[in-house]
Amino acid sequence: MIPPVRDLHLTSPDWLPDFVAWDRVYPGDEQRMSLAVGLARENVRRDTGGPFGAAVFVSDSGRVIAAGVNSVTRLLNSVLHAEIMALMMAESRLETYALGAPGAPACELVTSCDPCAMCLGAALWGGVGRIVTGASKEDATALGFDEGPVFPASWAYLEERGIAVRRGVLRAEAVAVLEYYRDSGGPIYNA
Repeated sequence: MIPPVRDLHLTSPDWLPDFVAWDRVYPGDEQRMSLAVGLARENVRRDTGGPFGAAVFVSDSGRVIAAGVNSVTRLLNSVLHAEIMALMMAESRLETYALGAPGAPACELVTSCDPCAMCLGAALWGGVGRIVTGASKEDATALGFDEGPVFPASWAYLEERGIAVRRGVLRAEAVAVLEYYRDSGGPIYNA
């Protein structure tokens, strides 16, 4: 018999806290995306998860609040995508259940790839005011990842709800990480 789960512990890989320059200002989308892509690349290089990285930033200051990498295989949990990890870590760090709560700084999610359907919903409910992406859904599905029901209407819905969106930032660099993962034999865990 499998015993019931009493608690769940989520951790970042050991290397992540030292990888992020926590005191650095990331002034623009390219600098912020460079961090997200770097996280994804390091996650593949160290064999600690899938080829996706994300970070939550304070929009106006460019300070990083939290960073996450895909932890599905490392922590054996299908929902632990990079975006989910970054959002959860940001909420924990700010001690809030919603990044858009009164008194919280305006936040944005920067992710190395277009989020899947689950992560788009989490970004909406998590309260970010902006989403910036690198590689496209098509780039991820070309490797065999199933990103779920994300359509042009999904992006339009987010914008109608007040979430600004910018896609394709440093796309070539983000795609190179996906290809690195494929070439290294990384598993496609949601096919």
